Amino acid sequence: IGSPPLDPAEHFLPEEEKLPEQERSKRFEKVYTHNLYYLAQVYQHMEMFEKAAHYCHSTLKRQLEHNAYHPMEWAINAATLSQFYINKLGLVIFIIKSDIKKNGVHNENYSCDHWLTQVTLYLLATEAEGDVPELYHQRKGEIARCWIKYCLTLMQNAQLSMQDNIGELDLDKQSELRALRKKELDEEERVRKKAVQFGTGELCDAISAVEEKVSYLRPLDFEEARELFLTGQHYVFEAKEFFQIDGYVTDHIEVVQDHSALFKVLAFFETDMERRCKMHKRRIAMLEPLMVDLNPQYYLLVNRQIQFEIAHAYYDMMDLKVAIADKLRDPDSHIVKKINNLNKSALKYYQLFLDSLRDPNKVFPEHIGEDVLRPAMLAKFRVARLYGKIITADPKKELENLATSLEHYKFIVDYCEKHPEAAPEIEVELELSKEMVSLLPTKMERFRTKMALT
Repeated sequence: IGSPPLDPAEHFLPEEEKLPEQERSKRFEKVYTHNLYYLAQVYQHMEMFEKAAHYCHSTLKRQLEHNAYHPMEWAINAATLSQFYINKLGLVIFIIKSDIKKNGVHNENYSCDHWLTQVTLYLLATEAEGDVPELYHQRKGEIARCWIKYCLTLMQNAQLSMQDNIGELDLDKQSELRALRKKELDEEERVRKKAVQFGTGELCDAISAVEEKVSYLRPLDFEEARELFLTGQHYVFEAKEFFQIDGYVTDHIEVVQDHSALFKVLAFFETDMERRCKMHKRRIAMLEPLMVDLNPQYYLLVNRQIQFEIAHAYYDMMDLKVAIADKLRDPDSHIVKKINNLNKSALKYYQLFLDSLRDPNKVFPEHIGEDVLRPAMLAKFRVARLYGKIITADPKKELENLATSLEHYKFIVDYCEKHPEAAPEIEVELELSKEMVSLLPTKMERFRTKMALT
């Protein structure tokens, strides 16, 4: 009838105590916001996640419009929603920032949000939480972690779109994506005009200022990737201020792992092999100390993740050093020693990972669990390859290394024959292993004949 309905409590009040229309309207709007919130929960329980996210978004938007929110709680809810879109590879920037000082607490909250072929920017100007500084700094750290995931996901998505079948930068794909960049920008401008945004006027101006600092486009070269990397690294340092190893072991380790992953993706864009080596070396330097602090009995899964990641970093460094040596006419003994040391370190950590799969009697499982099947097979494959890459002047030792290499390749082939369901998990590695199982015995026989003659 053109005016808000009575609040339920008003039915029990005398006429003179009934609410003014403005307050009545405010309460009715709040009921509508709650209705959207409950719909979000219903759709979540029905596993209709896109609809649930839509209603979460609408709830947050209305809370902001009607000034009916707790800043810290609102920020965390928005940051949590952002993770849904990040996992869907929908990325947009969402910032929360205010430089208010209150009770000695310097407020600077950040988060990130989403786009999926559409671009929508959100901003919340928050206020100080001086009465709960511990909780405030925790929330600040949590939002920083969302920023890290945002930067990392965007960089990883760019890598996937530009790598060739061996994981290196494909220059043709890079050129194609450069050509598509203008089309992406035009589409972004078209969609932005239709997008639902949090606020207008000064709020949108503030958002635009932030948007210029942090890209939402996939980086296409090292310079663009480096800018995104530096943003992510800034939030790594911010997250680690709260999530320290003493008291927040799992959280701290995940932040460090994300930092390592940022370096790993940045190395993909780097063309200088020596600089790429240094990036992988930084990864190792931040990950190895974690092994000292972790009790494998209580942190088995995390230990495995770190062992595998360190092994892979050494593996990548070794490959790069071999590529550098191949360009030299006569690699000196120092380079050979460096390659062998990197090889040895990679073998050590892959073996630690594989040993963690053994039962209490130190027996390797006949059936590898689905959750560790691919990493276990990859570790076996890389151990096989590493033994084949050891540089030695001792023919007997080289023959031993080839035999060990063959043993690991054969393990992969035999396992996939006994467990056919494992084959799709390692298609490429399985084909290469079959090839090596076929070729290595002939190579070893020739080697034995040569040794007998000399």
